[in-house]
Amino acid sequence: MRIIVQKFGGTSLATAAYRDLVAARVAAAMHRGLAPVVVVSAMGRVGDPYATDTLLRLGRDVFPDTPARETDLLLACGEIISAVVMAGTLRSQGFPAIVLTGGQAGIITDRAFGNARILRVEPEHLRRHLDRGDLCVVAGFQGVAETGDITTLGRGGSDTTAAALSVALRAELLEIYTDVNGVKTADPRIVPEARTLPVVSYEEIFQMAHQGAKVMHPRAVELAMRANVPVRVRSTFDDPDKEAGTLITHGFEVAGQWDGLSRVVTGVTHLPDVVQFAVDGSAEQTDSVRLFRALADAGVSVDLINVSPDRRRFIVAADDAARAQRAMESKGFTVGVRPECAKVSVVGTGMRGIPGVMAAVVEALEQDGVQILQSADSHVTISCLVSRPDMERAVQALHRKFGLER
Repeated sequence: MRIIVQKFGGTSLATAAYRDLVAARVAAAMHRGLAPVVVVSAMGRVGDPYATDTLLRLGRDVFPDTPARETDLLLACGEIISAVVMAGTLRSQGFPAIVLTGGQAGIITDRAFGNARILRVEPEHLRRHLDRGDLCVVAGFQGVAETGDITTLGRGGSDTTAAALSVALRAELLEIYTDVNGVKTADPRIVPEARTLPVVSYEEIFQMAHQGAKVMHPRAVELAMRANVPVRVRSTFDDPDKEAGTLITHGFEVAGQWDGLSRVVTGVTHLPDVVQFAVDGSAEQTDSVRLFRALADAGVSVDLINVSPDRRRFIVAADDAARAQRAMESKGFTVGVRPECAKVSVVGTGMRGIPGVMAAVVEALEQDGVQILQSADSHVTISCLVSRPDMERAVQALHRKFGLER
C-alpha cells in the first residue's frame, strides 16, 4: 500500500468552499493510486468559534486557572470537531471517511499537558482501517498518555502528528497544506518580493523553523528527517498542476535540483517579541550554574547566549520575561533588562566554510542604520539581536544583501 499523509491547517478548513478544495486534494492523491491519511487542525483562526485560541479564551473566561489537564481536554475538541466536519464533507462526495482521535490513531505521549512529547506511535488500529479501504481523518495536535489522559502537543502540534504518522506508516510522502504556496525566502508580509523556494534541505528548514519561520514545526521536520520521509509544503488554494510548492529533502538532493545560482543564504527569518537580559559580575562556573539552573527550574528557555568573564547575556520570549527576572533576582543576581527586541537570522547550508558572510550581514544592517545588540552563529545560521522597531528594516536589508529576490 502506497500511503501519503496530508495535513491541512485551520485556514484550509474554515469554510465549506475551502473544505471542498481539501476534498479535491485528497481525491487527487487517490487517483494517483495513493492511500491518504488526512490530518486536520482546528478550523479557522482566533475569533472563529472552534479555533484553538477561541476555546482557550472560553476556558479562561470561565475560570482563569483551569488545570492543564482540563485545558487539554478542552483544546482537543477543536481538532475533533474539524475532523468530524471534514469527514462529513468527504462522505458527502462518496468517500468512505472515518474519524480517529490522536489517541485512536496510536499517538502515545507523556503527561506534559499543553506541550506533550510523543513517546511512540502504535498505528495498528489505523492500519486496519486503511486495509479495509477506509479514508482515515485524524484529529491533529493531540495524543493520549498511558494513563488514558488526553494530551495536546503544543503549537504546531498537527504538523508533529502528521510527521509521526508518516514515519510510523512508512509513508512515501508527507504533504503540508497551508495558506502559502511553499517555504519563502522571507515572510512576504515584510518582504513582498520574497520567492518560493522550489527545494530546501531538512537542515535548512529545521533551522528556519527554530529561528521564527512558521511554515512547519521544528519537531515535525526532525521526525521526517530521521526517517527520510520527503515533505512537500504547498497551498490548498493554488492549482496543484501549476504550483508545486516546496520539497523538503536531503542536502545532496537539494544541490542536485538547485538552479545553479549561488546559494550562500537560503532565507531570512525573524523572531519578534524577545527580551535581552544582561547579568554583570563574576562569570565563575558556580555562578553561571546557579544562574542558568534558576532559569531552568522556572521553566524558562534561553537563547542567543553569550558568556564572557564579566557578563552573561541572553534572550527569552517576552511572555517569559517577568518569570525569568523573578527567578534570577530570587538568587541574588543583579539583572539588566532590554525589552522590545527581535532576533533576525540568515540561514543556509551554503554558508558553511565560506568567509565573508558575517561581514555581509554587518554591512547590510549598518547601511540601513540597524544597530546589532548581540549576535551568535553556527555553521548554517547567523543571528542578530536588534531593536523591535528595526526588525522589518533588518529583514529587508538582509534579503536584498544576499540577492534572495532573484
